[in-house]
Amino acid sequence: MKCPQCGQWNRASMPHCQKCGATLDTADARIPSWKTTLKDDQRGKEYIRVDEDGEASVTPDSRDALAREMAELKQRKAEGSRVQRQLRRESAQRGAAPSSMTIRTHTSVDTFWNVEDNPRSTVRIKRAGQPDDETSRTHRVNNQWQDSRSYDPLWEEQEMYGTWQLPQNTQFTGRLPSRARGLRHVVRILVIIMFVCLLGLTVFFGYNYFRDRISAAKELNKPSVTASIKDDLAAHTILIPGEDGQQIYIRELHTSYIVAGGFATVEVADHIWYDEITDYVGETMTVTLTPFVKTASGQQKPMDLITYDISIPLSPITMNAPDGLRTEVATAMYSMNFTVRPGSTVYINDEDVSDTVDSEDGDFTYNATVQPIGDNNFVIRVRSQYCRENSMTVTLYREPQEIPLDLSADTYSTTNAKAIEIRATTLPGADVNVLSPHTDLNLTNVDSTGAFSFYAVFEEYGDNVITITSSYPGKKTSVVEYIIYYIPNPDEYTPKAWPLNADGYSELLANNVVRTERNQVYEVKGTIAEIVSDKPQMAIVYTSEDGKSQPVLVENFTKTTWKLGEYYRIYGDANGTYSNMPRISARYTYW
Repeated sequence: MKCPQCGQWNRASMPHCQKCGATLDTADARIPSWKTTLKDDQRGKEYIRVDEDGEASVTPDSRDALAREMAELKQRKAEGSRVQRQLRRESAQRGAAPSSMTIRTHTSVDTFWNVEDNPRSTVRIKRAGQPDDETSRTHRVNNQWQDSRSYDPLWEEQEMYGTWQLPQNTQFTGRLPSRARGLRHVVRILVIIMFVCLLGLTVFFGYNYFRDRISAAKELNKPSVTASIKDDLAAHTILIPGEDGQQIYIRELHTSYIVAGGFATVEVADHIWYDEITDYVGETMTVTLTPFVKTASGQQKPMDLITYDISIPLSPITMNAPDGLRTEVATAMYSMNFTVRPGSTVYINDEDVSDTVDSEDGDFTYNATVQPIGDNNFVIRVRSQYCRENSMTVTLYREPQEIPLDLSADTYSTTNAKAIEIRATTLPGADVNVLSPHTDLNLTNVDSTGAFSFYAVFEEYGDNVITITSSYPGKKTSVVEYIIYYIPNPDEYTPKAWPLNADGYSELLANNVVRTERNQVYEVKGTIAEIVSDKPQMAIVYTSEDGKSQPVLVENFTKTTWKLGEYYRIYGDANGTYSNMPRISARYTYW
């Protein structure tokens, strides 16, 4: 127990104070003070329940015990707050720093601290710069805060220590921070972001729109160039903007053009840019026009240059014979056939052969001398009007010979005669043989000069192959094959024709092999119903009177090119079958 004189704490069983020796009241100390706070009956409300059998049961109300504990807790908290305030005052008097909990203010004007059942102790925590209201207005007197209604020591204490201590029985009204206000803050931020994005998109699309409008306006003021046709040749049309009635002069064309409808129309053929160029010209060319506008004073004001690209076509050339760019031959002379545009300039191995080009269809034939050295290359160059030069290389391969054997350079490649003379030369003293049909072989000068001759006999209509061999001891035998196209004159050939009526058509189908071996000639009359091939040209003709049956495949060896849907009278000889229909090699065509 505590000494009443010196304040020393002593054990309750000791009669005297250990410090000052004063007598202690041991009678009161024997009963602990906490025992006086106990009560014998702490029972609360009880519930008596009676069941169906009349049995009663007593159940205490747990809410009474809970309310009692909450009341005690509230009382202890109030007592603790009072003791803490007393301790702080004592500590302040001794110069010690206070140790209370600091209250931080919130910027929301909706946050309140309320003191229950005591309006004088109500505290409102305000934001900096907020004006006072009727319930919380204070003023400073003699460096101390004083309430406008009455003095409250709590205000003085909080001003002294620079911190806020809640009064006893203080409750918090509202939420700190407010969840709803936080949500509103997030929504506000999202709205601002959406507004900024919308503003950015508006600026972006607006910029692009006006930029495109400006570009379109600039394009309207620029000349336009489009590909066109002038006199059936490639050209370009240029539209130059200007004011109606103005004259625009083109320096390269040496011509003035009048502006009508807001534009001056200029048509320029592409070939004028390269007609005078004799050197190599590429596939494309960039050209430039220099326009000038004539002012009212007669002066010429330069305008923007007009530049565009043109394509330069190749000179057309078609090779009819041989069939490929590389061909193996066995003759000293080989006929090559080509078709170019009439009036073209043609060079073969730098030899000008333009005079041999047909002026109507552009066809020409070149008899090439083929040496027995392997590859013989022939470069064909063609330059047509309004085109760039075109070229191709044809290789004729002739096997190298140990024994020279050549036909005369004037040997025919086509003939209407049944037999023609063939002259040739070989190694003097060589043994010469003619393996194809022939007559009158003359070997008189073979031993001295190597020259010999014979008459070739043609047994087939069309191509006939002449074969000659020359051999010599210790050397490889040389072989020469030469093709001669044989067809009799029309007055000799056409009278031999059989009509392809119903009976003739059936007989040809039944005896096609025999008729082909005998080169039987037939007359085919009808309309070209279908073009099967262009090179060589092959077509189907229906030879019946109604033009719907008796189909015949006709291969064109005439000088006439057939057209689909045209009616012709064709003479040709039997040449087998094609898809179960007779095949005829046409030699002459009539309308």
